[in-house]
Amino acid sequence: MSTEVSPVVGHCDELLDALGAFRASAHITERWGHKLAAVLGGGGRLLAAGNGGSAAQAQHLTAELVGRYRDDRPAFSAIALHADTSSTTAIANDYGVDAVFARQVRAHGRPGDVLMLLSTSGASANLLSAADAGRATGLRVWALTGPAPNPLLAGSDEALCVSAGSAATVQELHLVAVHMVCAAFDAALARKGS
Repeated sequence: MSTEVSPVVGHCDELLDALGAFRASAHITERWGHKLAAVLGGGGRLLAAGNGGSAAQAQHLTAELVGRYRDDRPAFSAIALHADTSSTTAIANDYGVDAVFARQVRAHGRPGDVLMLLSTSGASANLLSAADAGRATGLRVWALTGPAPNPLLAGSDEALCVSAGSAATVQELHLVAVHMVCAAFDAALARKGS
């Protein structure tokens, strides 16, 4: 009888191990959710970006804030920069792929806003350019990345780096982080309203 673990079960095991270690980062997502509630509740906005699966996670975050996470509440300003395909393709064509997010950060970001960048590698040139643009524009730059060290960690004001062996597991934990931020965001709004 073989004791070899199937790739499917192995994936679950990897996720379970990474989630155990990730739980220690809950205080970061809680702080981000509370800070985001103050920024968005005061009329600021969240800009978010990523590439590939990380773009999907960034858009998931903005959808939860513009729509709702669990309970009904007012809509808040949150923009997934990659979702504006006309802008991203025009910017890529005219200025290069590395500028697709940075140019939008300069257009939409205001001092005090938050820029959330998601990357499994933490090394995407277009996200590093966006981080530079965000800091130069006066935004708080937060990064959700894969294992540290990575360039996006160094280029951000704060980062939550997921230690996992595969990009898939990093992305799954980024979704957990998105939901944790939203839970903390809603809790902070509820406290402010009571």
